[in-house]
Amino acid sequence: MTLSSPVLIGRSDLIELAERRLSEAAQGTGELLLLAGEAGIGKSRLLLEISRRAVAEGFAVVGAAAAPGDLEVAAGLLTDLGAGLRRDPATEATGIRIGQRLRDGADGDPDRHRRLLVADLVEMIERVAACPRPMLITLEDLHWADDLTLDVLGRLALRARSLPILLVGTYRSDELYPRVPMRRWRARLLTQRHAEEIRLPRLGRADTAALAAAILGEPLAGPRVSAVFDRSDGIPLHVEEFLAAADGVPDTLADAVLFRAEQLGAAARELAGAASVLGRSFDLDLLAAITGEPPAVIDGALRELGERFFVQGRGDGLAYDFRHALIRDALYAELTPLRRRELHGRAAEAAAAVGFAAAFVSDQYERAQRPKEAFPYAVRGAAEAGDLSAHQEAADLYRRALRTVDPGFDRAFLLAALAGELAAIDDNEAADRAYAEAYELRIDAGDPLAAVGLLPEWVAVRHLLGDGLEQRVSALRAGLPLAEGATLARLHSALAAAHMLDRRLAEALEHGQRARALLGAAPDHDLDATVGSVLLFLGRLDEGCELLEDVITRTVAANLEREAARAYRMLGSSASVLVEYDRAERWLTEGIAYAERAERFNDRHYMAAHLAHVRWATGDFAEASAQARAALADGRGGITTRITALHVLGYSALVADPAAARSFLTEAAELGGAMRELQRVSPAWWGLAELALLAEDPDAAIARCEEGYAASAAVRDASYLFPYVVTGARAYLAGTGPTQARDWVSRVAPLIADRAIPGTLGALDHAWGLIHLAEGQTGKARVRLAEAASFWSGRRRFWEGTAVLLDQARCAHRSRRPGEAAALVAAARSAFGPLPAAWLAGTPAAAGSGESPLLTAREFEVARLVAAGRTDREIAGQLVISPRTVAAHVEHIRTKLGVARRTQIAGWLATVEPSS
Repeated sequence: MTLSSPVLIGRSDLIELAERRLSEAAQGTGELLLLAGEAGIGKSRLLLEISRRAVAEGFAVVGAAAAPGDLEVAAGLLTDLGAGLRRDPATEATGIRIGQRLRDGADGDPDRHRRLLVADLVEMIERVAACPRPMLITLEDLHWADDLTLDVLGRLALRARSLPILLVGTYRSDELYPRVPMRRWRARLLTQRHAEEIRLPRLGRADTAALAAAILGEPLAGPRVSAVFDRSDGIPLHVEEFLAAADGVPDTLADAVLFRAEQLGAAARELAGAASVLGRSFDLDLLAAITGEPPAVIDGALRELGERFFVQGRGDGLAYDFRHALIRDALYAELTPLRRRELHGRAAEAAAAVGFAAAFVSDQYERAQRPKEAFPYAVRGAAEAGDLSAHQEAADLYRRALRTVDPGFDRAFLLAALAGELAAIDDNEAADRAYAEAYELRIDAGDPLAAVGLLPEWVAVRHLLGDGLEQRVSALRAGLPLAEGATLARLHSALAAAHMLDRRLAEALEHGQRARALLGAAPDHDLDATVGSVLLFLGRLDEGCELLEDVITRTVAANLEREAARAYRMLGSSASVLVEYDRAERWLTEGIAYAERAERFNDRHYMAAHLAHVRWATGDFAEASAQARAALADGRGGITTRITALHVLGYSALVADPAAARSFLTEAAELGGAMRELQRVSPAWWGLAELALLAEDPDAAIARCEEGYAASAAVRDASYLFPYVVTGARAYLAGTGPTQARDWVSRVAPLIADRAIPGTLGALDHAWGLIHLAEGQTGKARVRLAEAASFWSGRRRFWEGTAVLLDQARCAHRSRRPGEAAALVAAARSAFGPLPAAWLAGTPAAAGSGESPLLTAREFEVARLVAAGRTDREIAGQLVISPRTVAAHVEHIRTKLGVARRTQIAGWLATVEPSS
């Protein structure tokens, strides 16, 4: 199966240039444009796009292509061009004449005959260009064109400058061998400025990722993007083929490589096979050592491989690269097993003798099936890779060490080291298995202290796989009786972190203090980071930030990557939750860059998801959604990253796509609920509450708000409670009335005030402003809402900041300040774009939307039924809502209209709808 991209990726600049040349040709100034690039780079696809645009601009388009055998056949491409012209009635006669002229015999002087033939063919094609429409002639695979064809095209390129004709030809830059006619022809035309050439470069990693996403219809996870990019070298055709192939080298590409290899001389073919065992890049001295060939033979073979575009030299010529990874892979696959093993053994011995990297030596020994010699190099290479932040390479090398391990070596040590590297690259399921096996080996060996020493890191991995607080605390507590000294302190530090993540701040501080007492003055970066985060959520922002920033400074300076990445993510993600968005942007951006350099992929994806949350919170919904989707695609098993990304996707779709929002938030709530952590589940419940309000379902919104309040109240939390303050006030006002809304705010206010987290306090002003407005106290409402508007604006909190503008507009509208009300609605629209109907109720904008400027759509519906004389129970039955909800709507209507009796509602309705 072959996959292809529905769109052209990474070629916008080339398309723009081609469009300019089409425009110039349409004005009578044409040229010959050459598209150059290696096989599979996308020349034909670009040519097709140019042709499509030419047709749209009114061009006549005709195409021809050379074939591999045309080098030996005179005018093969011109014959194809004549056939193409015959297919169009407007050019059919010229196409026939070209065919006849090419078939004419060559009597007399052959040189004179050729000159006349070239002149006649050029004149014929010129006549075609004189037709009413401008013309595009496409010429594919010119590297296979013969001398006669190239002579005609060269002369035509000169004439095109005064004709409405654009000639576009393609050729493979890796097929211009010394004896290919086009090589000199091209050099002459370009040197004399008779043609223009553009080269198609390979795609970069970002464009390769975009191409893969276009082919598959969804983003590719980061590690798979890297694998496809590394193997395809950014060549679009190779990307498509590798995505279609399950593994190995796609047959189509391997066959093409081997066909070319068959054209090589025996020495070059043998040398290429030997070089393939050394990898994509190879050292000349090492190659000479394993082949044993004399320098003259090696030099000649390398020269041929270079001319045939199999390899290319680097630097001073002592190192070489295969031009494509697939060339090396195909040649390597063709070696017989015994020959392959022999060459690997020679390479290992030679590399070890001259001090090559341990990772390379271990690989060669293992491929030579000499495990005893591979093992020590694998262990050394893994440690070196970890020190250089190459965690994926370190994990691979520890796996090799486990495959080749000496029976007497400490296998548990290797497993624990492997688990740490796997956790760093976010392969949490594999890390969990490695920790479990290492733990069992330690217990079986009678070393319980070493076994429980694995628990803090193992429990951290289990957290990412979804274990709730009880499971993690239980595992850590089970280790306390077996631990002592520094190990005991680490267990208490891990318990502090576990409780902190669930916002059980008192328990977190208690375990943190125990750990500190056990450690004395000895520094513990993880413990300090945990305590710093606890201080943040206790509302002691300056203390918490100072401590976390100090941990970052210390750990970065000491090159303690895990500890530094953890401190970055704790500070950045906490700031994003606590409405400290400037601080969050700084530390998350720095932390993402640090985690990328250190290959701490789980930390990087987690911070990216929180940065997406900051983008949503500050009003950039499109960027928030894009970043969340990228984090989701790259998360690879990190459930906390997935949950946060789902929150952001749900929030971003609340207005634009409620069904998608519900799907995202419901999944997040289910995942977070399974973890039983406040910070994982509460944000999803809030999003679902907002979704219910937008759907004018106050009962569902109230239920979600009460759920969120209960969860926060259980741990005395304010950071996840604050969004519910305003949402709950709106829900109660819409569902039951001001009395219950007052009760709600009175219950949540002590928690907000007790923690006194600066970024949460404005929610109380906003909620009270809504209640005052519903009660008709517009003066008080105006003051409170103005304070809330200033607060949200200062905090860059976009959702509530937009909503409060409309609340102020409602207040101004009821206070007979129409200009102010209209300006506020306009400001909200300018910031947000199209506003949800539920937000516009009671504003001047609602007057033209089919509802009362004072009443919501549902309230207006209830008012009509009240005016018709229906009872609350009858209205409930007709609207399929509860009688209690009907009573609440009636109370709101009376409050908004300033009336006391149902008959007065009917009277008011008559003034609004005289015909009713």
